[in-house]
Amino acid sequence: MTYDLLLTGGEPFDVAVTGGRIAATGHALPRDARTVVDVSGKLITPGLIDLHTHVGPGYWGIDPDPVAWRTGVTTWVDAGSTGAYTLDALPARAVRVPVLLNISAVGLAGRTGESRDLGNCDVALAIDTVQRRRELVRGIKVRIDHDTVGDNGVEPLRRGLAVGEACGVPVMVHIGTTPPALDEVLDLLRPGDIVTHCSSGIAAPLGPAVRAAVDRGVLLDLGHGSGGFAFDVLERQLDLGLVPTSVSTDLHCRSVAGPVFDLPTTMAKLLAVGLPLDAVLPKVTSAPAAALGLPGGTLDVGAPADLAVFDVRAEEHTVVDAHRQTRTAPLRLVNVATYVSGRLLPPAWPADPPPWAPLTEAQHAALARRRSALRDLLDIPLVDVDGLAEQFPRDTKEI
Repeated sequence: MTYDLLLTGGEPFDVAVTGGRIAATGHALPRDARTVVDVSGKLITPGLIDLHTHVGPGYWGIDPDPVAWRTGVTTWVDAGSTGAYTLDALPARAVRVPVLLNISAVGLAGRTGESRDLGNCDVALAIDTVQRRRELVRGIKVRIDHDTVGDNGVEPLRRGLAVGEACGVPVMVHIGTTPPALDEVLDLLRPGDIVTHCSSGIAAPLGPAVRAAVDRGVLLDLGHGSGGFAFDVLERQLDLGLVPTSVSTDLHCRSVAGPVFDLPTTMAKLLAVGLPLDAVLPKVTSAPAAALGLPGGTLDVGAPADLAVFDVRAEEHTVVDAHRQTRTAPLRLVNVATYVSGRLLPPAWPADPPPWAPLTEAQHAALARRRSALRDLLDIPLVDVDGLAEQFPRDTKEI
């Protein structure tokens, strides 16, 4: 048969696509395809799945498409940007955007405080919203820190868990500043629920309650963000045998210009603390897919043709956490192509962070240099005369 797309020469094998799905895999597949792309020497992976991002409306959200095409991330789980009142305002994107519905119906319209008014945490309304948008909503998100819940303690989490129980979906809980106490939060979680910011330097989840939660099936998600990841906490957890189930960015308007940048950079931070690449890749593909029952995350025949192609470079480079601690990563993952349902994502230019994102002078200067470099690149004609053809030849006999 003639495939729509064939990626040939890459590792672990060639991948052929028909009708938006993986049609065949193997070594030296017949080069019978409408589009053949030679990716010799490159790594082919399933499209990456970022389990914690913010791409919806409100304070935190960014447009994922200008980041996706150059990073290999084809599924962006929006973790609580929208609640029951705002879910239908979620914009259409070129990438896949499954949703963790905020237990607070107002979602993340502002920086914090969405669960201080328990009237916003309407269990019946959240259940109705999940049932109405089952194809989109894959779980519930609850932020539990003092700024968000005020004097309500873990009551917003109890309500989120009630929705999760009624709808048969997991709950992702954000941990941070106390009160409420971290152990009180962890003790409520069920098998399959998710703790994000699991290596937070602020929450420092290192006690026996974390071990007990993991032992009963609670999942740990990195959730880097602008304040949710510390190298020293992760290293201590690894010593204790507490390994994150999934690696996510918590990418939003305050973290996209640093310290997070993107998912391949976040993956490199796991490499920097000693995890091998073959252990990190499942944490951004099959593991998040399993956590939420998402399509993709695999190169199996019949799976959606969400694909990423990487140049894996043996280049040591410095990576940084949310508290300016640094480590050295042994590899650099450079994306060279990203496909959603077999369609190559086109280049797109990212907007600068909004004016409320707190950027340093160095970040502002770097953004200005990037804008100038793009202008300089586009101001140069694409080719000179030798790169042109005469598209409409004229009859010179009449001259």
